[in-house]
Amino acid sequence: MSQIHFEIVTPEKVAYQDKIDALTLDTKDGEITILPNHMPLVSVLRPGEMRIKKGNEEIFMAVSGGFVEVQPDSKVIIIADAAERAEDINELKAEEARARAQDILARKATGEEVADAEAALAHALAQLKTARRRKKRNI
Repeated sequence: MSQIHFEIVTPEKVAYQDKIDALTLDTKDGEITILPNHMPLVSVLRPGEMRIKKGNEEIFMAVSGGFVEVQPDSKVIIIADAAERAEDINELKAEEARARAQDILARKATGEEVADAEAALAHALAQLKTARRRKKRNI
């Protein structure tokens, strides 16, 4: 069975790199699943949860925006602002970041502060969704 050569990079590190069977993620046009031999494409990622399927294992990651490129020969590269595996997410810190961002938005901030708060809120919500899904699966 053919596999996808997958890599996700952030400004700080290579967050994940391996051969996988499938990848599901949120793009600006909606959720997509990429399988081996997928048609080439480039798309903008929305902040959200990404699911990686490798054999019988499912790996969940929170991604806070970026780009995905599907290349010929089943190669997928994601360049993301941030990406974390579910088990590496500190749920308490994510909850605090969500609350801070919501406070900034509630006080009717303007300009760049709003854009930063909206991005922080989207990232925190993606982290919380991913961390909570992992918790439910382990119960």
